[in-house]
This record gives sequence, C-alpha cells and structure tokens, in this order.
Amino acid sequence: MNHETTTLISLKEAMKRVDHKLQALEAQFKELDLTKDKLTQKFDHHSKTLTSQAAQDEMWIAVLALKFTSMELNIVYSYVIEVLIGLHTRVLEKLPDLVRGLPTLASVLRRKVKNKRIRVVWESVLEEFGLQDGNIIALCTFFIVHGNKAEHYPAKVRQMYIRDVTFMITSMIKNQALQDSLLKAVQVIEKGKAVTASKKQTSSLKEVIPSVKN
Repeated sequence: MNHETTTLISLKEAMKRVDHKLQALEAQFKELDLTKDKLTQKFDHHSKTLTSQAAQDEMWIAVLALKFTSMELNIVYSYVIEVLIGLHTRVLEKLPDLVRGLPTLASVLRRKVKNKRIRVVWESVLEEFGLQDGNIIALCTFFIVHGNKAEHYPAKVRQMYIRDVTFMITSMIKNQALQDSLLKAVQVIEKGKAVTASKKQTSSLKEVIPSVKN
C-alpha cells in the first residue's frame, strides 16, 4: 500500500468521523430546538397567567379603593345587581330544564366550565347583553366586595338622587377595566328600560288605534 492510498483511506475515515459528529450535533440541535419550544410555551403560559393575575389584583385593589358615598355606592350597586340578575334570568329562560340545577349566577359560572351546553348559552347571553367575560369578572368583584353593605335602589329612586351616573363613574373610577364594566352595566339597564318603554308605548297605541277607527 503506497503513501497516496494510505492517505486516501485516512481521509475517508476522517470524513466518516466528521459525518458522525455532524449527525450527532444535528440530533443535539433538534433536541435543543424541541426543548426551546417547550420552554417558550411554558414561558408564554406563565407570562399570560401572571398578566391575568396582575389584572385581577388590580381589579380587586380598584374595587376596594372606591371612595363612593353610601348613596353613590347604592346607585352603582343597583345597576350591577340588576345586570347580574338579568344575566341569570336570561340563561334560565334558554335552559328551562336546568332551572333547579342553576339556582344562582355563581352556579352558572361554575358549571359552564365543564358543560358545553351551558357554556354556549352563557356566551350567547353575554353577546345579547353586549358584555364580555372581563366585564363579568369586574361586576362580580364589585358585588363580592360591596354586596353585603349596599342597598338596591329602584330606577325612580336612582333618578331622584343623581341625574348622570355615567359622569359619576368616569370621574371617580380610574381603573379602565372597572370603569368600562360599570358603564356597560348602566348602558345595559338603561337600554332595557328604553326597550320596555317602547313596547309599552306600542301596546298603548294598538289599544288606541282601534277606538280611533271606530
């Protein structure tokens, strides 16, 4: 075996060793990529969890820090409780066979997590009301914190005490999520009153029109 042949064989063996090392490195890089992807997913999930937790903490702090007078608190509470009751009532209207199993709004919120039928109805009711889950979190937080000391004022009483509840909310509440949710609660109730008044007016007209024709 001459020198050139020996050199060629040595070169081929060296190339094989290099190929094996490259294959091993490629396998390691693939494994590192998979590990990186898993860590990235975990980090994103953890980041979202922390963000959500921080938002919830801010909400609790904002609700606890409210400086309403007793009268102002009662007025805002009245809108909140009417919306929550309205949501629960509407869900039961859509699920009459589950009335006994859903005695409270809290039971709806608990069971919708695992029950697809309840979840679909809940989402449709939220859409009807023009609300989102974030609004419900804010309204429920308000109710939990202040429900034991607040009093419900009917619409006529509310109008006697304050004319512009929207201005009161925007001027006194700085937390945007809480402010938006309370404003939506007011909007839902006031819109409902307008619809009811319109229906009553239409009904009255129907009663009057025949008598006019006669």
